[in-house]
Amino acid sequence: MTNAEKYTNAFTETFEISPEQTEGLVYTGIPAWDSIGHMRLIAAIEDAFDIMMDTDDIIDFSSFEKGKEILANNYDLEF
Repeated sequence: MTNAEKYTNAFTETFEISPEQTEGLVYTGIPAWDSIGHMRLIAAIEDAFDIMMDTDDIIDFSSFEKGKEILANNYDLEF
């Protein structure tokens, strides 16, 4: 499984959405992505990539695209 697939799976499994719904998705853009959903998503991403995200990165993680940027820049993941 590629990093892009792992990343998308974290969203689709956490929020029970289709892969097509992830593009352009923003925090609170769907009811499931509230504060609790956000922490569930972060946990899924940390598990998928075997990382521990910094608090500032968790706070800045505001969209599907921003998350990829954070993971690429701060955790050396390629998408």
